[in-house]
Amino acid sequence: MSAITTSPVLVDRWVKNSVVRSAVSVLGLVGLTAVSAQIAVPLPFTPVPLTLQTFAVLAGAAALGANRAVTAQTIYLLLAFAGTPILAGGAGGAQKVFGATGGYLVGFIIASYVVGRIAEFGVTKKVKATVVAYAVGSFVIYSFGALWLAQFTGNSLSWAISNGVTPFIVGDLIKAAAAGAVLPSIWKLTSK
Repeated sequence: MSAITTSPVLVDRWVKNSVVRSAVSVLGLVGLTAVSAQIAVPLPFTPVPLTLQTFAVLAGAAALGANRAVTAQTIYLLLAFAGTPILAGGAGGAQKVFGATGGYLVGFIIASYVVGRIAEFGVTKKVKATVVAYAVGSFVIYSFGALWLAQFTGNSLSWAISNGVTPFIVGDLIKAAAAGAVLPSIWKLTSK
């Protein structure tokens, strides 16, 4: 069997794995993360905006696997650090990267590894397993984000959870359901 059919990572089902194809998929995920950050709704009670980033980050990790997803999110963070306006609201720069939402950004890298590794076991072929992988990734992002937010703002961890996690749970459940519907469907399409 060829590498195309035996890989447990979704993106490898389309084209034989190569350095060029990996680079294109990594840069594609960087771009998708940047675009999804611009779909942002500021919330008046928290410095954390509502965005589609977590969907892009976690679905991208599930589709690309750990190494490529971590590389993509690291590049995204480095570009933001360098001042490229790719964070929510067109922000960029070290001050924004290390600002109130910095923990979520770091969480993107860690969650990409976790979800990517889970995906490498082939779980994204099943709806429930994909939803669970997404939930685990969300938990990782929330953990880093809330801890950082509490430290940065000087508020308690319970305040950070109330303002940096709780308002986003329903949206992330919807995103998890979407990922659970989309990724297994794509697997079915690529196996035909």
